[in-house]
This record gives sequence, structure tokens and C-alpha cells, in this order.
Amino acid sequence: MTRKKKPLPLLRDIEITGYAAEGKALARVDDIVVFVPYAVPGDVVDLQVRRKKHSFMEAEIVSINKPSPLRTEPFCQHFGVCGGCKWQHVPYEEQLRMKQQQVYDQLTRIGKVELPEFRPILGSVKTREYRNKLDYGCANKRWLTSEELKDESLEKNVPAIGFHITGAFDKILPVEKCWLMDDLHNEIRNEIRDYAIKQGISFFDLRQQTGLLRDVIIRNSNTGEWLVIIQFHYDETGGEKEAKGLLQHIADKFPQITSLMYLDNQKCNDTIGDQEILTFKGNDHIFETMEDLKFKVGPKSFYQTNTEQAYHLYSVVRELAFTPIVNSPLVYDLYTGTGTIANFVAKKARQVIGIEYVPEAIEDAKINSELNGIENTLFYAGDMKDILNDDFINKHGRPDIIITDPPRAGMHPDVVKTILKAAPQRIVYVSCNPATQARDLQVLDEQYKVMVVQPVDMFPHTPHVENVILLTKK
Repeated sequence: MTRKKKPLPLLRDIEITGYAAEGKALARVDDIVVFVPYAVPGDVVDLQVRRKKHSFMEAEIVSINKPSPLRTEPFCQHFGVCGGCKWQHVPYEEQLRMKQQQVYDQLTRIGKVELPEFRPILGSVKTREYRNKLDYGCANKRWLTSEELKDESLEKNVPAIGFHITGAFDKILPVEKCWLMDDLHNEIRNEIRDYAIKQGISFFDLRQQTGLLRDVIIRNSNTGEWLVIIQFHYDETGGEKEAKGLLQHIADKFPQITSLMYLDNQKCNDTIGDQEILTFKGNDHIFETMEDLKFKVGPKSFYQTNTEQAYHLYSVVRELAFTPIVNSPLVYDLYTGTGTIANFVAKKARQVIGIEYVPEAIEDAKINSELNGIENTLFYAGDMKDILNDDFINKHGRPDIIITDPPRAGMHPDVVKTILKAAPQRIVYVSCNPATQARDLQVLDEQYKVMVVQPVDMFPHTPHVENVILLTKK
């Protein structure tokens, strides 16, 4: 005989008291922390518990009995379902305050090192239409909310182009309008959808691995160029003719697209790093500019997705690295990506040496140096912990300055040890995850002191925050 699970409780008139990780808010009920998405401190709400453990609970808002004075009206029709902009219901000034606090909490609780007074967070120049790239999935059956499932008048098996639902890899939320990118991208995406439906083009079924229209990537740049990549999945009966028809229609409809590309992806996932991408119309790249520099961005290139704010981020990096002036310094740029920071600071250095794991990114970095007539950069591809060793430093010289911008996981312990051995005069540490940055600071604290902490907001309406730290030798 199976024991019935005890139903999870409904909590009434609970006041939300603070913020937690991952964009959630929190409350306390009988000394147990309750994590609640889409809530604001000051809200008084009824909560349905969805998960209950000994030390915490997770719950969803059933009703808002008294809204917080901080609460604001979200501007997107997909808010609360899409999962992308979790803080649209919070005024931007409050978002910045929360992010500043997040950096402070993680550096103090995890890092436990001596810290200076933090600089005020740099807010994003734009809070809407700030992204230069979005990736949309295609599905033969759109995802439906519980309310839509109950609506018998609503057609259920409708194809869609939109965002993947969090926690459901094969479910696509149909997007009509996204506010994260210039509105032309909405017109392009919706036209691809409407044309495909009208022409009877099949949409991808991720579970069955069938269907022609699979994925759409849209990029634009501050030079006014647009790059669109449509990902197809041909089958044994073909599909190339239908794909070319769609591409021609989009090319005719949107002359603003300067680079229209496509590919046939037969893999189980949508990643394109190992795929051949073909050009249907225009160039195989677009350009971004920053000050007097020009950066080539191809279909596989990484470039910061908030162009204007990236300039402010890199300006902070340059300021901290070179103020006060170090005479003709040797700079190591770790996790250099496509060499954007390396090329941006090259004028101030004797030489900049960039290291990056992805070979294609390093080729882009070299091209960008050539494009801008920069001759004092060197770039190496490979695993950071394998390349950056004593032999490498003996060959290229001991760096005066190290700039490091690792992935969310932070730096490998071996890399941190090598940095300590290299003993640069200063380290500028850029992080998209202050928690792992704080962990690395614990080790660097052996020889270095934190002099400056500068949070930077790259992604309004999300809990993500970048942080730049300057360390100098003790």
C-alpha cells in the first residue's frame, strides 16, 4: 500500500521581507525561509508551497493581497512565463540597489578579505532594447500555460518560435514581442514564423528530431548591420528547396539584413560552433565599433551582448589597469575571448598577450588586431591551466598587469597559483559571478590587496551583475 503524500500547505498573508539568489525574493514562516519568484519586499501575499525541506521552502504567489510600494507594472506581455526578465516588476533604481548589495554580500560572506568602500554600480545606458543578439528556438507544438490548456476554444497543436521554457528543454514559449532588442528583430522573427506556417514548412520536434525549421539567431550592431542565421534540419525527403524559399522571402522582405546565413544541423542539440554555416545573402560577418576600433563579428563570434555597456565595462578595466600609469607595461589578458579587451587596451601597453580556450575566438582576436593596425598583441589558444605556466612566463616575460575575465566558474586553482608566481604589480579581475570571484580572492589575498570594487550592470531586469576588482601587491 502506497502512502499518500501530505498536500503542501497554502500560506496566507505572508510578508515578503528581502531578496535571495537567482532573482527570487524571500519570506520567513515559523523560522523557515521561503523562496518566492516574482515577489517584491513589502508585498503581502498568499503562497502555495511547491517544495518543502527541513530548512527551506519554495513557493509561488497565489494572490497579492497588498502590493509593495516598490512594485511596478511589467512592460512585457510575456513577463512571468518567459523567465528571462525576472525583475521587470521592480523599478530599475531598486534593481541596481539589489545588485550592489548582491556583490557586497558575496564578497564579504565568501571572500572574507579586507575590502575598500565600493564604488556605486554603473547602471546600463539602456534598460530596453539593449541586447545585440537573441536566439530563438522553433517547435512544432507551442508550450501552453495551465489556463490555456483548460481553454477548449484554443487550438493546441500550433507551431511556435520563441524561448525555451526553463526546465523543459523541448518546450517553446511563443514570443510575439521581446523588448530586449531593437523592434526590427520582432518583425523578422514573426515573419519567419508566419511565412513558414503559410507555406506548410514543418517546425522542429526536439524529441523526435524531425521537422525543417529549427532555430533562429538574430544579431545587430552599432554600425546598423543585421545578421540573421536560420538553422534547418533536412530529412531524407530533402527540405533544401523549402529552406531556400524561406530565405529568399526574408531577404526580399528585409533589405536591412546585411548578412543572411543558414545551416543544416543534424545534431541532437542546436549549438553551431562545430557546424558549417553558409551565406545566402550579403557578408558572413557584421562589424561593431568601440572608440576608434572596429571589431569583426561572425556567426560564431563572441561579443558582449550589451554593446554600449560593454564600452563602459572595458573603460573601467582600462582605467584600473593603467592608473596610475605603468611605464610601457607587459599585459596578460586571460580568457581573452575574441580579444576585445586586449585590443581595447593595447595602446597603453608595450605588449598584450591574450590566452583563450576556443581556437576560433583566437583567430577572431588576431583578425581584429590586423583590422585595427594593432601590432603589439599576441594570442594563444588552449586550456588556460596548461598554457599559463612557468615556461610560458619565462618565454614571454613576467607581466606587469594581468587582466582576467573568466567564465562563471571562476579561475582554475592552477591558474590562480600561476598568477601568484607571476607576481604582477596589479590584477584587474572582471567577473560575471561575484561568488566565484570572492572564492578566488581568498587565495589571491595571500599577496594582493583589493583596492577598488566596481559593480557594472550589463543585463537590466535580470539578477545578473558584473563586477570589476583591482588588486595590487601588498
